[in-house]
Amino acid sequence: MDISIFEVTGPLMIGPSSSHTAGAAKLSRVAAAIVDAPFKHVSFGLHGSFAKTYKGHGTDKALVAGVLGLKEDDERLEGSFQIAAERNITYDFYEIILKDVHQNSVKMTFHLTNGNEREIIGSSIGGGRIVIKSIDGFDTDIPFNTSTLVIFQEDRVGVVSDITKTLADHKINIGVMTVNRKEKGSEACCIIETDSVLNQDVVEDLKKIRHVMRAQYVNIAE
Repeated sequence: MDISIFEVTGPLMIGPSSSHTAGAAKLSRVAAAIVDAPFKHVSFGLHGSFAKTYKGHGTDKALVAGVLGLKEDDERLEGSFQIAAERNITYDFYEIILKDVHQNSVKMTFHLTNGNEREIIGSSIGGGRIVIKSIDGFDTDIPFNTSTLVIFQEDRVGVVSDITKTLADHKINIGVMTVNRKEKGSEACCIIETDSVLNQDVVEDLKKIRHVMRAQYVNIAE
């Protein structure tokens, strides 16, 4: 089995559950890092076990803590509602049925201060591990356990080549890369897991590529 000792012993966290508490906090923290924009409200659509037990296991507090940037071992997690109020961040929870996802899943809709919305669906799959299932309607299925780039681009010939060349120029090796599009010639989403930590210069150079709309770097270990 490809499993680490950390997954056996469980993550450092504020309890009571690695899946419903620690995993939930990490899930929403990654989601907020992907969004990387000021927001005023987050709607949490809870699926399966999350919907049935979220108050008892503190999933609600953990999800709010995560979007505020608190890590799963932060002692302030239990007071996340108060911190959100102090930052003028509001939230709501509702039950939803999602397709083809783990029982511990959530649909997070970020209402940005500029009036736009961003939507991320993710799952807490046990031992504090997570997987982001979709970003703004694009299927992803990425664990975000390493340095990861999220790039939105126009679906044009040569854009992916320009992205990989830019990374090569910075001597960044690609571990895994997936590209999804909604339809030919429309918007595409490129997810790249890299073997090394990136600096902001790399991200800025990616943003300069023609037909790249957004580029975001996520490394939850930082």
